Amino acid sequence: MFDISLRGWKDGVVAPISRRVPRSLTPGQITFTAFVCGLLSCFLATRPGYENVALAFWVLNRFLDCLDGSLARSRSCTTQLGGFLDLLSDFIIYSLLPISVARGQSEFVLIDWTALALLEASFHVNNFVLFYVAAVAADKNDGELTSVTMKPALIEGFESGLLFTMMLIWPARINVWSRIMAAGVAFGTAQRVWISVPILKRFDARKKAK
Repeated sequence: MFDISLRGWKDGVVAPISRRVPRSLTPGQITFTAFVCGLLSCFLATRPGYENVALAFWVLNRFLDCLDGSLARSRSCTTQLGGFLDLLSDFIIYSLLPISVARGQSEFVLIDWTALALLEASFHVNNFVLFYVAAVAADKNDGELTSVTMKPALIEGFESGLLFTMMLIWPARINVWSRIMAAGVAFGTAQRVWISVPILKRFDARKKAK
């Protein structure tokens, strides 16, 4: 919801830092380091008593995730492979973190595994909608479809990061965070489907008319 409005502020904070990164460090190495930090956060979240350390690695993961792209842009070395690996590592961590927190709290809290499953399902459905629409838009050079992927949703990167942070700060409330996040992601997905269906219908109609 706030990703677009916060992008300028984020770039203003990270860009000066990226210019100080030694030339010996590449964006790909930072992406890999961010991924390792994310995995460590997930692992530590499963260990009761290590929540603060898990949180520290999570925050480091988020910072490095911002830094790698900024560094690549400042050096004019952005690549499709780099973007792919960056997104892949994000999706892996996003999928593992709620499960890890729930596993770590399962000895102390009655985990609502249904809520957790719905959260994971909402991620996958949302990603399918985004990637399908983006793929069709890119293939057909359709600006109207491209605009769908750019529209703000209720839960985007900033909101996801905030809710994952809440899970690590207050892990005992994992059930609450899972329900809130699943509902928010589902709502945003429904918004995009509602907008996309008429556009896809018009696209098919134009294709038949040719």
